[in-house]
Amino acid sequence: MKRRTFVRTIAGVATSGLLSAKAATAKPGANDKVVIASMGMGGRGTRVASGFEALDGVEIKAVFDVDRTRAAAAALAVGKVNGRTIGHGQDFRKVLEDPEIDALTITCSNHWHGPAAVMAAAAGKHVYVEKPCSHNPHEGELMVAAARKYDIRMQHGTQRRSRPALREGIARLHEGAIGNVYYAKCYYRGKRPSLGNGIKIAAPDYLDYDLWQGPAPRRPYLDNRIHYNWHWFWHWGNGELGNNGVHHVDIARFALGVDFPEQVTSSGGRYRYPEDDQETPDTQDAVFKFPGGKTISWEALSCHPQWPGAKNDIWFYGSEGSAAFTGVGYQLFDLDGKLIGESDGESGEKQHIENFISSIREGTPLNAEIEEGHKSTLLCHLGNIAYRNGRTLNCDPANGKILDDVESMALWIRDYEKGWKIEV
Repeated sequence: MKRRTFVRTIAGVATSGLLSAKAATAKPGANDKVVIASMGMGGRGTRVASGFEALDGVEIKAVFDVDRTRAAAAALAVGKVNGRTIGHGQDFRKVLEDPEIDALTITCSNHWHGPAAVMAAAAGKHVYVEKPCSHNPHEGELMVAAARKYDIRMQHGTQRRSRPALREGIARLHEGAIGNVYYAKCYYRGKRPSLGNGIKIAAPDYLDYDLWQGPAPRRPYLDNRIHYNWHWFWHWGNGELGNNGVHHVDIARFALGVDFPEQVTSSGGRYRYPEDDQETPDTQDAVFKFPGGKTISWEALSCHPQWPGAKNDIWFYGSEGSAAFTGVGYQLFDLDGKLIGESDGESGEKQHIENFISSIREGTPLNAEIEEGHKSTLLCHLGNIAYRNGRTLNCDPANGKILDDVESMALWIRDYEKGWKIEV
C-alpha cells in the first residue's frame, strides 16, 4: 500500500494544508480534558455523543450532520447532559483545523466512515468509528494505515468487545472450558418493513445532499433512501451482514482466535418484499472457513422475527461442550447439555467509550483497535461479495485477499466521485 500524504480538494474547498500535517501535537495527559467533535447525529450518533459528554473530563465541543435539523436537535440533547451549549453545523471538516479538538466520533452512513476517519487521522485527531468501519475492504486497509502513519488511536464501534460478561465468557473459552472450540453459529432475526418504491424528488432544503453523498458517485435523490434505508443499497451500505452481522462475527472471531479466512460462501435473496427497491438480501447465510479447522457461520432473516428455540446471538461448539452467547451474557454446557457456567451483565457501551478515552490519555490498549475492526468488517465484505457474484471465494489467509477471481476482487474497492478518492 502506498503511504502518500492525504490531499484533497472538496467542493471547491482546498484542504491539503490541514490534512498533510502529521499528528505532532501533545496528547492529553491522564488528568487532561479530552475534547471531541461528532459527525452523523441520528439516534445512534446522539447516544454516542451523549455517552462521551457524560464521562468525567470529556467534552463534546460540536456536533455535525448534513441534515441541519438533526444537528440542531442533537446539540440540544447532548447539551442537556451537563447543561452546556454545544456547537453544531452541517460540515464536520470545519473542525479538522481546530487545535482544541482531540478526537472525532463518526456515526454517519457507511460510505463516509473510511474517508472521514482518514481525514481525521491525517489532521491529528483520534477516531471513534461506528461499525462497519468501512464501506469496502480497501478503505479498511487505508484506515489501518492511517492510524499507524499518523500515530492516532482508532476504536471500532463493536462495543460487545467491552461487555464484561462476554469478555469473561471468551476468556473461559480460551481457557478450554468446552475444549477445542471449532465452530461458531451466529443468528440474527428482525421484522423490517418494505422500503416501497422511491420517487425522484428534490432533496429537502435542510439536507446538504451533495455533502451526504460525499465520496460516492452522484445519484439522484429518492424519497425512500435517507436517513436509514441507504443500508440496503450497495452504493452506500452493506446490507444486514454489514449492519448487525459485524457484531456477531466480531465476537465469534474473537472467541475462535482467527483472523483472515481461507474460504467464504454465501447465499440468500430478497424474498419477503421482492418488488420493492432493496438491493441487499433480507435472508442470507454466510460461511467463513479459517485455517486450523475453524468455521464461523451467520444466518439472518431481516424480515421474519421467529427464532429457532432460545434467542441467542451465537452458539459455540467445542470438543467438550457448547456455549450460548446472548447479547450481554453467556451460558456454558457440557456434552450432555448440563449447565456448567453462566454470567450476565451490562451492554458494554460505557466501558467501550471509556476504553477509548483511557487509550488517548494513558495508552491503554483498545478493546476494538481498528485492525481488529477491519478484520471483522472484512468478513462481512467477503460474505457480501460471495453473495453478489454467486460463487465461493478462495482467500489468502494472510490478508483476506480474494485469489484467482478478478471479478470478485474488483469489489475490493469502490468507484469514487471525482476528487474524492482517498489515499494514505
